[in-house]
Amino acid sequence: MGHIPRTPIRPGAELLRSDGRPVRGPVRRMLRWGGMASILAIALIFGGFLRFADSVTTLKPPLDPRADAIVVLTGGYQRIDQAVELLQKGAGKRLLISGVHPTTTPKQIRRMTQASPELFTCCVDVGYDALDTIGNAQEASNWIHQRGYKSVLVVTNNYHMPRSLAELAYVDAETQFIPYPVVNSDLKTSDWFTDPNAVRVMLAEYAKVLFAGARNLTGLGRHPGLRSAGVSG
Repeated sequence: MGHIPRTPIRPGAELLRSDGRPVRGPVRRMLRWGGMASILAIALIFGGFLRFADSVTTLKPPLDPRADAIVVLTGGYQRIDQAVELLQKGAGKRLLISGVHPTTTPKQIRRMTQASPELFTCCVDVGYDALDTIGNAQEASNWIHQRGYKSVLVVTNNYHMPRSLAELAYVDAETQFIPYPVVNSDLKTSDWFTDPNAVRVMLAEYAKVLFAGARNLTGLGRHPGLRSAGVSG
């Protein structure tokens, strides 16, 4: 019986089937599909960031803001100034300043906004319970339902607005929340993507939006966000 010669296999060479096609093992297939899935995930995340950035930079306050009440989420005095100004103009009947530090008094806030004592006495509530955006949403929802409001102006920075609205909608689907963004700078006409600080803020907020969406979808890692619930930090 004759000897059938075999072609030696060089290291790194692909094994071929009888029809000439290379043999693909399960590990190779997993790596290939894993690589494709990673590229797709990166593309989706990057595309989502571009969409987020576009929505933030084009967000504008309503021309004639009107609602039952106003809620401002603390994080900067400019937000509170804008909310008090809306209250003075009659855009809402009452104002909640949510997430105020326990050491800050209503008198200090009033002096900072230069509003009249009568306005604060009759129409401003200061919330000390919220620790973060989740807590802001819960504190605002409790206040809204206690007073029976149906529509509320939400005052916060433009980049913070998407996450704020998502958290508010999660805890209170019945109330109509109307965004009133506070714009610190004109991100639409300026080259914000060349400013490292602006890019850092936008990327950080986008990451928080993704995390909040996943948390609200799964319910995992969600905390009350309220001092009264015994949450620290």
